[in-house]
Parts: sequence; C-alpha cells; structure tokens
Amino acid sequence: MSEVPFLLLPGLMCDRAAWSDAIAALPAGPGAVVADYGEADSLAAMAGRALAAAPPRFAAAGHSMGGRVALEIFRRAPERVAGLALLDTNYTPRAAGEAGAREERERMALLAIARRSGTRAMAESWVKGMVHPSRLADAALIGAILDMFARKSADVFAAQIRALLARPDAAPLLAAVRCPALVLCGREDSWAPAARHEEMAAMIAGGELVLVGQCGHMAPMERPREVAAALARWHARIGARPAAAA
Repeated sequence: MSEVPFLLLPGLMCDRAAWSDAIAALPAGPGAVVADYGEADSLAAMAGRALAAAPPRFAAAGHSMGGRVALEIFRRAPERVAGLALLDTNYTPRAAGEAGAREERERMALLAIARRSGTRAMAESWVKGMVHPSRLADAALIGAILDMFARKSADVFAAQIRALLARPDAAPLLAAVRCPALVLCGREDSWAPAARHEEMAAMIAGGELVLVGQCGHMAPMERPREVAAALARWHARIGARPAAAA
C-alpha cells in the first residue's frame, strides 16, 4: 500500500465519526487526517481550512458535501492531491428556476427545525431519507448519526447550507483529474443517486466506479467494511506521480 496519508473530508454536519468505522477497517500504515470546517460558509473556505491542516501530499476522500470540498481542494492545489475519492456526492451546481428554489426551501425548512428544536431533532427528520430503509431500526447506526449532528450547532448548519446553495459546477474539474480516482456510492442512495456517480466516473479518465449494495447515502457509516475495502484498493493504486490539471 502507498504511504501517502489520507485526507478525509466529512459531509454536511458530519465529523470524524462519519469515517471512524471505515478508518478502523483500513490496513494500518499511512494514517488519516479528518478535516474540520469550523464555521466556514463556502466550499472554498472549507477547502482552505482542510489544506491548512493537511500533510504536504495526500489522498483526498470526500463524502457527500466533503466530495465537493475534495474537488475544490483539487481546484486550488492539484499538485498536493495524489488520489481523489468521491463518495455519495455530486458535481452539479444548484439548479436554476423552481428546482433550485425548492431545494433552498427544503434546506431552510430543516434549518428552521434546527433553530427551533436543536440539530438532533432536525437530524431525526433528515436521516429518514439518508440511510437504507432496512437500517432505520438499527439503533446503533441511527444513534451515532444523531449524536454526530447534535455536536454541530444550528449556526454551523446555516453556514454549510450557504456553501451548498452557492456550489459551483465541478464538471470541468472532473475532466481534469489525472490521479487515481474512485467514485463510490450506496446503490440505494436517494440523495446522490448511482446514475450521477456513473456520470462522474465516466468523466474522469480511469475513474473506478463502486456501488455498495443495500446502502443509502451514509455509506462510510452504513457499510464501513465495504467502503474501507474500496478505499484500500484505490489507495494501493497511488504512486509517486502527483495529480495535475489538464
């Protein structure tokens, strides 16, 4: 396995707990840094914070919003990115017209719950569409997700919503990736569907697509062993050649 360390980028309202089971299942060796975005309210600011805490060269793996941060890191510092893994994420900007307005209304409705009743209460609503239906009765999994959200404030949620609503089109970045790349999602991810990941993998030269069965949007927590196995295979492909924009 390559000795290049991992830089793991959590998704919306997530922290190290989103990656902890997957990290535990990885082979020992390169180590992992998990980014903390603080109260950054743009993908660029999140990428800046992650880069400031990252080793000189790393294998960047981002889940959900973290996948968008990973692409922003590649935009800013491609020479530091030895490999890129995009999990349960997307690359398109917010849609124009009514579709984009609907997304904003839905996100703001969740923010209203968080401000009124707390982020854990918000997550109780949010999580219903984010894990495989068969896992909704898994008290350990759901409890870990709710606890993770409860560690973040409504102000952090608001900042991350602003970042996502202002997200850029990352398609040009996907076409520029020349390092080993993994695109992975839960086969039943209803938020970032498999078809979108197929598109992303096709846009990256040599991109590997992995679909994890019986899994929703929270793949690193729902299926950590399968995610770790895919990450280990991807990481083993990383050599000495740095990424470079075309």
